[in-house]
Amino acid sequence: MSARRRPLLALAAVVALTLPWLAARGLGLVPTLAVTVVILLSGVAVIGAAFLLTWAAETAEIDVPRSFALAVLAVIAVAPEYAVDALYAWEAGANPGTQASITAANLAVANMTGANRILIGLGWSLIALYAIYRARTSDDAAVAEREGFLADAVTLEPRISIELCFLGVATVYALLIPLGGGIDAIDAIVLVGLYAAYVVVILRGETAHDAQLGVPGYLQRLPRGSRIPVVLVMFAFSAAVILLAVKPFAKGLETLGPRLGLSSFFMIQWVAPLASESPEFIATAYLVRKLRTTAAFNALISSKLNQWTLLIGTLVVVYSLSLGSYGVLQFSQKQAGEIWLTAAQSFFAVMLLLNFEIAIREALLLLGLFALQFIPFFQTYEGLLWFSGLYLVLGVIVLIRRRHQLPTVVRLAREHGSPGPATSRSGGH
Repeated sequence: MSARRRPLLALAAVVALTLPWLAARGLGLVPTLAVTVVILLSGVAVIGAAFLLTWAAETAEIDVPRSFALAVLAVIAVAPEYAVDALYAWEAGANPGTQASITAANLAVANMTGANRILIGLGWSLIALYAIYRARTSDDAAVAEREGFLADAVTLEPRISIELCFLGVATVYALLIPLGGGIDAIDAIVLVGLYAAYVVVILRGETAHDAQLGVPGYLQRLPRGSRIPVVLVMFAFSAAVILLAVKPFAKGLETLGPRLGLSSFFMIQWVAPLASESPEFIATAYLVRKLRTTAAFNALISSKLNQWTLLIGTLVVVYSLSLGSYGVLQFSQKQAGEIWLTAAQSFFAVMLLLNFEIAIREALLLLGLFALQFIPFFQTYEGLLWFSGLYLVLGVIVLIRRRHQLPTVVRLAREHGSPGPATSRSGGH
């Protein structure tokens, strides 16, 4: 197959993922379908739309001012997860003071914490393990051989120090959120403000984009007169698909969970974000196959920063808009524990990257701890607190062992955030 046809076939295949759901909606067949079919069709459509949205955003980088691209792409990066979260935050505000409102608010928090823990527990760990595995048969300069037990590691660019610093600050702040019993305006200002500051810092330090691969790379080579309409159509189409599919998908998971002996919270916390995160995992795995492992991992770290700031910070905005006035998005004690656990996992993960590497044993530890949380005891509030404590203790141990590298990370963040010649950041998907 020619290199020219391959991106077109990939684009056609992704569009095809959305068509069964659109056909079912257009023909009015959805009410007659079994809930499992609704979940399958709408979920696959969301995945297809997420691919299109990402490709359109990466293609558009070549045609818009970089400051605008960074601001908009940050929102686009979390759009599929945000759609589910926004749905429940809106429902929480639409019926204030009712059990339905309480349930919806808790589901919004559950989806947010699940998406963030999946990104680190599965995304960071599996991409690192895949890269090291691929390096056995390829010459991947980003994978370093180290002496010791499972010590081979993926190395990261020092430029990612900027993301590590901002992610570290956001993580420490997130540990305080449950103390207030809800997400309020101060949380929104701090977290969204952190992301705005991050954008300002990276704008000062660089001005160039990396060359894109795959579908975005192909589309960027089209004449501008053709490229811009194609990108606009991709944006509009993918956004429409997400809007049409996200509610049936989420509500279907709520219904199916109890039938399978699983809670609705489990389905919304884990199954829904796993579906919406899958395009990013596939895209970063593709980068690894193209020997752009550092770009793949940097993209995952940046995505975590997006989710841990914008996704949390805007929930109270959607809730207040639905409510018709300012209000605090309150959550249960159980969801407070979920936030603590998510923040503790983030703290541990950031500490692991202080040396700009992630070794096999560290990736396996992230993956193993992620799996451990599904033990029934760790599903209780007390269990969540114990597990959060475990992550924090491990993180402190790593911090003590790598304390001499912390000033280096801060120094590098300052250097790379200072005005300088045009350089490129982590690559796209």
